[in-house]
Amino acid sequence: MLRRKGPKAKRPTPITTRALVNELAEGDPNDVMTLEELLDRFSERSFGLFLLIVMLPTFIPIPVGVGAVSGGLCSLIGLQFLARLEHPWLPRFVARREIHRYRMISFRNRMGKWLDRIEHLTKPRNLAILEHPVAHAFTGFLLVVLGILLCLPLPLTNYPFGLILLAFSFALIERDGRLMLLAWALGLAEIGFVIGFSSQIVTLVSELFS
Repeated sequence: MLRRKGPKAKRPTPITTRALVNELAEGDPNDVMTLEELLDRFSERSFGLFLLIVMLPTFIPIPVGVGAVSGGLCSLIGLQFLARLEHPWLPRFVARREIHRYRMISFRNRMGKWLDRIEHLTKPRNLAILEHPVAHAFTGFLLVVLGILLCLPLPLTNYPFGLILLAFSFALIERDGRLMLLAWALGLAEIGFVIGFSSQIVTLVSELFS
């Protein structure tokens, strides 16, 4: 006996960046979470979430030198993209790193208006930009290079690099290929800027540390 197919179940609406940040910021500010726990909770968006968390220090006033940590982790994400890993791999000392909820609250308060605007502008589209092997590898390559540049002691670059890498993060979380194209363009422009003014930047950095 033939059975009729029922109506296709609607796919659940994917969580937005704003909703994700709100969820992570909800609760006691003194609560702590490990990075491993966070990534396991959002496995389908784990690379985007990982990159978002990695970029938090560039928007929160904390001791100098965290750009090297954020940049190194960003490059680690890029290498894992190149290796086609399905879930972020973290060294044990990074996976067990505790994150206080108040950092997420601070980020939400600082970036809330921008998150609202991004939520209205982004949506899942042009998925080939995210899923095609060559495009996937190109995203990984840019993350590696931008992470390396973020590690360098270049003055006044944390915020621009942070904003560009947040675009990568939002594109991955929202599954928005069009936003990823914009992130590619911004990343290439920033790399070109650093290369074009490399001699002036080296001179300025040497003067700062002389």
